[in-house]
Amino acid sequence: MTNSHGALTPRRLGIGLISAGWMGRLHSRAYLAVPDKYADLGVIPELVIVADPVKANTDAARRQFGYREATADYRDVLAHPAVQAVSICAPNYLHREFALAAAGAGKPFWIEKPMGVSAAQAADVAQVADAAGLVTAVGFTYRQAPAVEYAKKLIAEGAIGRVTNIHCKFDADYSADPRGARTWRFELAKAGAGVLGDLLSHGFDLAQYLVGSPVSAVSAMTETFVKERPEPGAGTGHGVQVSDDARLLPVENEDYAAVLARFASGVVATFESTRVGVGSRCDYGVQVHGTAGAIGWNFERLNEIAICSAPSSRDYGYARELSDHRFGDFARFQPGAGMGLSFDDLKTIEGARFIQSVTSGSQLAPSVADALATSQIAAAAQQSVKSGAWVSVPAPTGKTTFDR
Repeated sequence: MTNSHGALTPRRLGIGLISAGWMGRLHSRAYLAVPDKYADLGVIPELVIVADPVKANTDAARRQFGYREATADYRDVLAHPAVQAVSICAPNYLHREFALAAAGAGKPFWIEKPMGVSAAQAADVAQVADAAGLVTAVGFTYRQAPAVEYAKKLIAEGAIGRVTNIHCKFDADYSADPRGARTWRFELAKAGAGVLGDLLSHGFDLAQYLVGSPVSAVSAMTETFVKERPEPGAGTGHGVQVSDDARLLPVENEDYAAVLARFASGVVATFESTRVGVGSRCDYGVQVHGTAGAIGWNFERLNEIAICSAPSSRDYGYARELSDHRFGDFARFQPGAGMGLSFDDLKTIEGARFIQSVTSGSQLAPSVADALATSQIAAAAQQSVKSGAWVSVPAPTGKTTFDR
C-alpha cells in the first residue's frame, strides 16, 4: 500500500498485552522499538489495550507506553476488534488458560516460557494453536543474540567439524538469599518445575538451536537446598517484601538440576542450572565442541563469542570475536564491533520475529512447538530423577524452528 507520493505506507498492527509486570513492560518496549530497528518490515505496532488485575500496572502501562485502553479482564483484550496480536506475560500457571483463549479467539500470540506448569499443559497449548493455524512466538530470548546466531552459522558451515559434545549452564543467584519470599515460583501448582522450567528450558532450546538436533534421552538429578522460605508480604513482582515475623512455607520445586543428554544426531551434552548459586549473577552459557574446534558464548558477555581452532592449527586456542555486521541482526542496532546490545535489544529482535511471523503468515519466531519440545525434555528429566534411569524424550512435532 502506497500514499499519494508513491511511498510505502506502514501497516498498523493492533497489539493487546495480558499482564503488565516486568516482562509485559519488556514486550511493550520491544513493540515500540520495532519501527525504528526494523523499518523495512513496514509495520507499526499500535498498543491498543492492556489487561492486568493490578491497576497500578495498567496505569503505568498507559502512561509509559501509550496503551489506549486498560482493563482488569484479559478477555477484554481477546474480544477487542482492534487487537490483531497478543502478548501473554503472566505467571506460568496462567499461561495455558490465556493461550487457549487467545487461540480460540484466533489471535496470534507471543508467550513466555514455560507454556504451563507441565508438559501436558504445554502440549494443550501447542495442539490448539496448531489446530487454529496460528503463528506464535515463545520467549527464547538467548537464541536471539546476534553472537548466538553467528555461532549457529559457523557450526552449520562446519567451522568446528562434526559436533561431539555440548556443555550448557544456566547458573543464577536470584534466590541465593534464603530470606527471599516464597513467591509463586516456588510452588508446584503455580510454577511447575523449578530451574528445569525456569532456566534450563532456555538451555535446552539454546543447545538444540545451535546444533539443529533434538534431545532424545536424558538422565537427571535435582536438589532443593533451601527447604523453606518466608511468606510474601506487601508488593508484587520483583518488589515483594518480607516481614521479620513472616511464617516459613515449604519450597516445592528444585533449586538445582544436572542433566546428561543424548541428541538424535549422536551429540552428547551436560546441562546444569541453579537459582541459588552464590556469585552467579546471570552465568548463562554454552560451549559446543567439535572434531575441528569449539565455540563458546555466555550471556554475561553476550556481544562476543569465543572460537577455538583445532589442535593442529598454528593459532590453536580460544580467540575472542566481538559482534559486528556479520552477526545476525547486530547492524540494525549498532554500527560497529564493541558497541554492544542489551537484553532489551534481544527482546526487540524477538518481537520483530513475532511481527514478521504474523504479517507473513510464516512461522519465523521460536514457536509453541519449540516450547513443547523443551517442556518434554524437562518432564523426562523429572521422570529420571524419580526412577534413577535414562528416560526417552518424545520426538518434536509441529512447526519447530530450532532445526532450520
